[in-house]
Amino acid sequence: MANLKELRNRITSIGSTMKITSAMKMVSAAKLKKAQDAIVQMRPYSSKLTEILQKASSTLDSSENVYGEVKEGNKTRLVVITSNRGLCGGFNSSVVKKAKAYMNSNDEDISIASIGKKAGEAFKYDTRLADSNTELWDEINFANASDYAESLMKGYLAGDFDKVVIIYNSFRNAAVQIPTVEQFLPLALDSKEVNVDTTEYLYEPSMTEILDDLIPISLKTQLYASLLDANASEHGSRMTAMHKATDNAQELQGDLKLVYNKARQAAITNEILEIVGGADALA
Repeated sequence: MANLKELRNRITSIGSTMKITSAMKMVSAAKLKKAQDAIVQMRPYSSKLTEILQKASSTLDSSENVYGEVKEGNKTRLVVITSNRGLCGGFNSSVVKKAKAYMNSNDEDISIASIGKKAGEAFKYDTRLADSNTELWDEINFANASDYAESLMKGYLAGDFDKVVIIYNSFRNAAVQIPTVEQFLPLALDSKEVNVDTTEYLYEPSMTEILDDLIPISLKTQLYASLLDANASEHGSRMTAMHKATDNAQELQGDLKLVYNKARQAAITNEILEIVGGADALA
């Protein structure tokens, strides 16, 4: 059994750790509210934009949509989105596992682009790592997401890769984040999801010109929404992880206090016995 000094030191150390985890939980809870509001506000806009895009492009040939052309090659750019920091439960590891599972199950010529420090660290020894970006996660906004999406679109049109896939955590609530694989390019327009609309529309300018502007905006919005999803998921996962860590520290501290009190009581009893024994010997 550890002596009383060691037990006191452990109890104090766990108490300090508990204060840190509790503070981190409160900080993540505050950030989660802002991140959750951002993704909740973005989803209806993104959904409506996709619906408009599907309806407008339903009468176009695939050749008129350069971002929807399915290419014959198998070069795939895999964009893996994680955070720059740890201490957020399985948030980062779940995305990395999903990416590795995708690479193992698909016979494609894959190159990896990481967003976030943890993804870069996970694949730093992988020869397929082509790009690592940490600045985008530091400041998530539409302008930065737009620039990054545009670089992916240019690479796709230039033939650097034939498909772009994004892997990130989709936010459901503070306790549930779902690792998601989402095709970014070529742009998949599923006509089955669009309600049949027999109304004829007149487009000014032409439909092709409208889609030339609308499709890039839709792709940039899709990437931005993925980043917002991942950002909310990170704060939710960290808040949950710190809540569990605080509870575990509190339970461990309680157990150690019980052991400490028993040891202290035993030490006091031994001292009393020694005093009584000494008094009896003198008598």
